[in-house]
Order: sequence, then C-alpha cells, then structure tokens
Amino acid sequence: MADSLGFLISDVSRLLRKRFDERARLIGVTRPQWRTLVILQRNEGLNQGALAERLEVEPITLCRMIDRLEEAGLVERRRDPQDRRAWRIFLTEGARPIIAKLAVIADELFGVALDGIAEPERDALADMLEQIRTNLAANQPEFEDEQLTHHG
Repeated sequence: MADSLGFLISDVSRLLRKRFDERARLIGVTRPQWRTLVILQRNEGLNQGALAERLEVEPITLCRMIDRLEEAGLVERRRDPQDRRAWRIFLTEGARPIIAKLAVIADELFGVALDGIAEPERDALADMLEQIRTNLAANQPEFEDEQLTHHG
C-alpha cells in the first residue's frame, strides 16, 4: 500500500505541475516564477536570502529568477535600509494582473482535477493531505536516530 500510495501522490503532483505549466506558459510565466510571485504577494519586501529559503532554492538560482522577473517588469529590487549589501524584493503593479490570471488558471485546473468528487470528500482529502504534511514536517529526531541504529 505504501508504495502504491507514494507513487499515486507523486503522479498526481507531477500531472498537476505539468498541466499548470502548459497553461501558465500561455501567459509567459513558469511555475517557479508563479510560486515566487505568490510568496512575494504574501510577504512583500522579503530579502533575497529569506525568499530563497521559502522557495527552497539556492540563492544564485533565485537571483537569476529575480533578474528575469525584473526584466519582465513584475518585481523590483530595493536596497535594504538596514543592510546596504542586501536587496528587498517587491511586486510591481504589473505583477498583480498576472497573479490574478495565474490564480484563475490554478482554480480551473483544480476544478478539472476534482471533477466528480463531492464537496465533503474534497474537504476530507484536504484534511488528510494537511495531516500528512504535518506528520512529515514534524521534527522526529527519535525516528531518525532509530533508523540509524537499525541500519547503521
């Protein structure tokens, strides 16, 4: 069961990413750029280091992405008043309609993905996935130590 469930979750995730990418490409945005824009929308003014951490990418990777978003007129870098070496990232007004279009794309995609699943089942699925994420995100050093003891 664990193997098939793991593969199923992975396949659903892969297909969602693929379908989203196909749709987002039509308006000239990649999924990583969309994630960046959404995180900035929720946390405007993050410095590049904090933004890289939230996106779980290397700072150099983020720097190149910010360069492209800046060239597209979607973000701007501003000097950090507390640290002249650091940059804070802000959305431009041009980013807001793009983010709105991407939200519509995501909503439509999830409508397709969840077709035929009743609202109570959708809520239960969301609750279960949230619990799985919580379980996996929890710090479980005793489990890691136990694994090392048994396999080390």
